Amino acid sequence: MAMNIPKSGYSRFMKEGSQLFKGTDEAVLRNIDACVELASQLRSAYGPNGMNKMVINHIEKLFVTNDAATILKELDIQHPAAKIIIMASQMQEKQGSRLETTRILLLFLLLLCSQHAAQLINMGLTPQEIAAGYEQAAEKALEILPTLVIKEATDLRDLTMVKKFLRSAITSKQYDNEDVIAELVAKACVQTVPKNSYNFNVDNIRICKILGSGVSTSMVMNGMVFKRGAEGEIKHVNNARIAVFTCPFDLTQTETKGTVLIENAEELMGFAKGEENEVESQVKGLADNGVQVVVAAGKFGDLYLHFLNKYKIMAVRLTSKFDLRRLCRTVGAQAQARICAPAVNLLGTCDTVTVKEIGDENVVVFDNKGEKGNVATVIIRGSSQSRIDDVERAVDDAVNTYKALTKDAKLLPGAGAVEIELARQIESFGEKCPGLEQYAIKKFAYALETLPKSIAENAGMDATDILTKLNAAHEAGQQNAGIDIWKH
Repeated sequence: MAMNIPKSGYSRFMKEGSQLFKGTDEAVLRNIDACVELASQLRSAYGPNGMNKMVINHIEKLFVTNDAATILKELDIQHPAAKIIIMASQMQEKQGSRLETTRILLLFLLLLCSQHAAQLINMGLTPQEIAAGYEQAAEKALEILPTLVIKEATDLRDLTMVKKFLRSAITSKQYDNEDVIAELVAKACVQTVPKNSYNFNVDNIRICKILGSGVSTSMVMNGMVFKRGAEGEIKHVNNARIAVFTCPFDLTQTETKGTVLIENAEELMGFAKGEENEVESQVKGLADNGVQVVVAAGKFGDLYLHFLNKYKIMAVRLTSKFDLRRLCRTVGAQAQARICAPAVNLLGTCDTVTVKEIGDENVVVFDNKGEKGNVATVIIRGSSQSRIDDVERAVDDAVNTYKALTKDAKLLPGAGAVEIELARQIESFGEKCPGLEQYAIKKFAYALETLPKSIAENAGMDATDILTKLNAAHEAGQQNAGIDIWKH
């Protein structure tokens, strides 16, 4: 009988098919290669002329975009080192401003530094020395950045100024449509910004995507827009008082079966009539309180709809509890948990509630005519679903750029100017460092130069010539010199 020889080492603690990598060649360099490969997939999508990627995820959904966050989110990455990079990017998206440009910059730095780390390891530096050098370079970069500020956003309610600030955040996503989208987002942000701009809430900018036409026909409304029609016959109300209910607008039924014994026709008529009288009294109570629009979280019963139409009350159904909350915030209503006639101070108000046809879609619009409001909606039009989705991501980036400006209004030069200046000063800093960390610091500076180099390459320029001219300009004291893709 054959003997069962036990496995040796780590393999006996792991399941079948598991592999163990250790040492510099097997573990460290393999991880670096995975990160470098991930960087190569994103590099061609960087900058205003970055190319779109066609990504098909695990459920066969197609994405056509150059948005780094979307590409990373939909790629089915298996390598653990690359997964850590993606997790870091996603965490930055959830925290604070969620600025796409910042995320790409930090992500590229991590990936490009990994590429140079392999060269440093082959030179004989230990991972600890490389990490120490990178940390020193990062700290130096944070010291330099405040000295490169060129402007500060003083008035975030100035539409022209806000549009100018948001334009650069949109250009990298929607080149040639940046002016249209920047104006829409600027209007929406200025309309909804509170008296203390620090308390600006990105959730107050809603997006409604409607297929058809082009991006240039997109619009912004001071209020909310829902992709559905009204339930009853009333389609338009001016100066509306609105009652919001978190329950279905229908007769409630008990969980157990009820049996009613009816002995003659009069009792049958009286039973049905009593139900109708109860429903009519509830709807009449709403009408007597001045309610002109009823919004409910569930379905509207036929009997209730009949009496709502009789008393000229518009009926709107919203299935999302989040939409109900936002609508309450928009119109100033307090949601009711059961069907009743709420007090006047619990009702919301809106200048116009109407059903419109945009493209092939019926939408309900809660429109406040004033220049200020709690919530604004950007209606995005486009010829394809992937096109609309890409514009939505650009709008999201622009809104979060505005949010970042409410926290810190300092602005830095773009077009690779900051990266070139940082690289120049950090390289000079590395020359003065006596230890082995100086090699890692210089590689960090070289990694920074890769960002403007990618912009130039994606724009079809001679990257080497552009970088040479930029370095010469910065050496001459022109700290704001960047890549002008219009002149090349």
